[in-house]
Amino acid sequence: MKAPAIARILGIAFLAAGIAGFIPQLTVAAGLTSEWVTLGAEYGFLAGLFPVNVVHDALHLLFGIWGLVASGSFPAAVRYCKTIACVYIVLVIVGAIPLTGTLFGVMPVYGWDIALHAVIAFVALYGGYGAGRFETTPPAVLGASTRPPGA
Repeated sequence: MKAPAIARILGIAFLAAGIAGFIPQLTVAAGLTSEWVTLGAEYGFLAGLFPVNVVHDALHLLFGIWGLVASGSFPAAVRYCKTIACVYIVLVIVGAIPLTGTLFGVMPVYGWDIALHAVIAFVALYGGYGAGRFETTPPAVLGASTRPPGA
């Protein structure tokens, strides 16, 4: 799978997550035992698992639009995947630290978000550094022969 396809898939997934976060029927309100978030607008749990708020949803929408735009060209898709990988690796680390699990009250990135962000980071790493290495088949593969040596 090439980097533009991965950028497109991530873009669609981010757009879907961003839109779903704004639909009240898909989110469960955060209870009194939930982590404290200063920007509590639309603070809840998407599908009852993933903590989100308006900042989190807006970021998903932004990354989704960027992914769809970046999927139009190979270099832009690789750049997008590399950036998303770096951002989400940082979010995994920050979310795993109890003191910073809400990015200092701005955006919740704790709980099941840590696992989801790790999956996103690995997919983006593959798009940026695995599938993003060659726009087409490498030249060495094009000239390779399937015949055994000496035949």
